[in-house]
Amino acid sequence: MIRRAPSLQHQAVAASVLRLRRLGIDTYQESIAYIRSDSPVCKAEGFEARSRLVLRCGERRIVATLNVVHFALIDMDEIGLSEAAWAALGQADGQLVQVGHAPAVESFSAVRGKIYGRPFGNEAIIAIINDIAAGAYSDIELATLITACSGSRLDLAETAALTMAMVNAGQRLEWDAPVVADKHCIGGLPGNRTTLLLVPIVAACGLLIPKTSSRAITSPAGTADTMETLAPVELTARQMHRVVEQEGGCIAWGGAVSLSPVDDLLIRVERPLGLDSDGLLVASILSKKASAGATHVLIDMPVGRTAKVRSPEAAAILAARLVEVARSLGMALRVQMSDGVQPVGRGIGPALEALDVLAVLQNHSEAPDDLRQRALALAAGLLELAGKASQGAGMAMAAAALDSGAAWRKFQAICAAQGGMREPPRAAFTQPLCALHAGTVMAIDNRLLARAAKLAGAPKTPAAGMVFHAPLGTVVAVGQPLFTLHAGSPGELAYALAYAQAQDNLVTIGDPG
Repeated sequence: MIRRAPSLQHQAVAASVLRLRRLGIDTYQESIAYIRSDSPVCKAEGFEARSRLVLRCGERRIVATLNVVHFALIDMDEIGLSEAAWAALGQADGQLVQVGHAPAVESFSAVRGKIYGRPFGNEAIIAIINDIAAGAYSDIELATLITACSGSRLDLAETAALTMAMVNAGQRLEWDAPVVADKHCIGGLPGNRTTLLLVPIVAACGLLIPKTSSRAITSPAGTADTMETLAPVELTARQMHRVVEQEGGCIAWGGAVSLSPVDDLLIRVERPLGLDSDGLLVASILSKKASAGATHVLIDMPVGRTAKVRSPEAAAILAARLVEVARSLGMALRVQMSDGVQPVGRGIGPALEALDVLAVLQNHSEAPDDLRQRALALAAGLLELAGKASQGAGMAMAAAALDSGAAWRKFQAICAAQGGMREPPRAAFTQPLCALHAGTVMAIDNRLLARAAKLAGAPKTPAAGMVFHAPLGTVVAVGQPLFTLHAGSPGELAYALAYAQAQDNLVTIGDPG
């Protein structure tokens, strides 16, 4: 138990000095501070709700947004901190902290200019990114920046400058190899867990592939979530180097090594806004790849009505920008378009996707062939791009690594090096959703499927999600399962089932004739 210092309530409180208190409030990555409205400091400094505060404790300094408290959640001599602010400041409960108004953010004037049509200059972009990295931008200011950059408002030069500034604002990994391979999927396709297959395939073929992956934000599983059901993923930069030097590859969570941290801050605000921007997307992807030290990058771009990229025309525009910005960074990049009309494999959710991956790696006869073929095509493209295989010979090389068991052995070795391989968990509760009439599966809404899997508890409950039984073209009879929901509790299972039953176009079944 942490013992608090004696209260200052009956002492003269020095202006702008308060005691820290951890409130345990999760505000995700946003630093929030809480002060009583009747606090002498709040009155003396003229603090109001949404004021930007600077908190100083010794050499540590953070900027936080103020929420004013009108009841006794905290004492008058205290300043409460959200979990994000607490972690950033790194002090003990009861520690004295100086509190003052944060200075105006000068770089924001360039954001205002962008709103009125003035292009960003390189120096302005660098100043903006550095200020964001320092925590100087509030969520409102971040939302304004994202809006100013939405649509096609960032040109090629601005996108390249933004990408480089984001790289320079974080840690950058370096590798003792002339070729460092990497892969990224644009996303929007449930179950598309090809990274866990591609990495061991190309590593078994002799390419260096230090793969950093993300956790889910709006999807039922991120690559790091799925990998975590099989092995630890929260590796430090030093641990990543050790694993890669030993095995030629790794699959780690990028958030643990602070690669392009500004990207994470932008994504946190960008996702709820639902704004599309090719420029921000390109900067997000390539800043992470450049920070990871990649020299050759393959992009998987699923295209489909309910995928993230919905038309061939939009895909071509995005692909061209990715290639051009990568070239400006000295990086070789190839985009492979793929079918984005339906889920990949059977599992949707961390553990269920991991089981699909294991089945493919172990060459089980019942392994999902669509996941296998997609992973082989991507591995082949990366092997050819990186010069490990000649053009047209990558597929044979990738298939040989998988069929011979070399990829499975490499995956086991990577898991062992990352801290030990484990069995994916199994859900305690399952329930199928069955066809109400006979016919042929004509259409699938990826977004609705993902939503149902999330309502079942994925990815927070690693075993939760769904197993999908009815890909396009499947002929189904009345009462035949379309998918089976997996959940950690009866309540989540019932809620997800009710949601799925209410969606007429989740799986569209046409007339059998």
